Amino acid sequence: MSDMLSIHLRPDQYLEAEKINNGALDPLTGFMGESDFKSVVSDMRLTNGEVFSLPVTLDISEEVATSLRSSTTADLCFAGKTIGTIEINSIFTCKKQTVAKQVFGTDSERHPGVARFYRMNNWFVGGSIKILIPPTHFQKWGELTPTETKRHFRENNWKSIVGFQTRNIPHKAHEYLQRVNLELSDGLFIQPLIGARKKGDFSPEAVVLSYQYLIENHYPISRVLLSPVRIPMRYAGPREAIFHAIIRRNFGCTHFIVGRDHAGVGDFYGKYEAQDLIRTVESELRIAIRYMCGPYYCEICKGIVTEKTCFHSDSDPSAINEISGTWLRQVLMNELTVDDHLVRKGVVDSLRGVKIFLDETDDY
Repeated sequence: MSDMLSIHLRPDQYLEAEKINNGALDPLTGFMGESDFKSVVSDMRLTNGEVFSLPVTLDISEEVATSLRSSTTADLCFAGKTIGTIEINSIFTCKKQTVAKQVFGTDSERHPGVARFYRMNNWFVGGSIKILIPPTHFQKWGELTPTETKRHFRENNWKSIVGFQTRNIPHKAHEYLQRVNLELSDGLFIQPLIGARKKGDFSPEAVVLSYQYLIENHYPISRVLLSPVRIPMRYAGPREAIFHAIIRRNFGCTHFIVGRDHAGVGDFYGKYEAQDLIRTVESELRIAIRYMCGPYYCEICKGIVTEKTCFHSDSDPSAINEISGTWLRQVLMNELTVDDHLVRKGVVDSLRGVKIFLDETDDY
């Protein structure tokens, strides 16, 4: 240990520091200071004018904040080791309910992103960081860095790469979106988010193993890359759609899929509210957005369709089977049989003997 003051990181904080360090959260070079924080919260832009939709902060206790006030540098520690440093430019606090309302569109603790924000410490330290000794705690499930994914895309001569965000095991509606976009792209980059999430979400094991089954048995494996990303889920709906697009741009994607209720939770956001918001900034994101309608199974059409390709949702709603991650979680939690035309039997079978759901709020 050095003689500098130390900030001891939680797993979620370390994972965000790692993503800042490896370029996944470019243009960030550190945790946000007060001016960037306020600008992002109010205007979805950094102080330099670049679009950035969600705060990325390092929360600390008031005691730690007080101890750091006379310092310009502090060690970052994780799992008993000094793993990096932060050049301090700002120590600040905020009115959390006000910030929650602006970022999440609600200050209700029923919203898991808001509840997580409220659980965080009330003080924040901002500044550029350097990670010097990356620990090995999270190096599993084939997580690749932006440098590694970009190398893969170059080596396979992929010029157009479409990114797909998920936190669920794959169902037939996901397959529909992925296959349509494979028709339009050289490669498909499936990047499940498996960082901190809410109780009841699918476990990292379930998500990764089920996608490995799907890719190895049903997709052209030379045109699909699977690599999870460990970063906390905010459930911030429209703002998080922009955040996810920025991350996939940084991993080398040229296109990103935004569908129904992207990164939403419960009934907090409208069906296509995320699409409406991201349209307002797409020209500045340096990644093209593929706007996709939410697929469903139609008993009359006998296949996966959307409101753009099937009119039976209006003429005969009883023929429509909605397919979503929320629906699938409920079915599997209640140990009900899943129809193969909604979810592949092989996907479900790949989860036998695996912990399927998170039984705690966070999982790493």
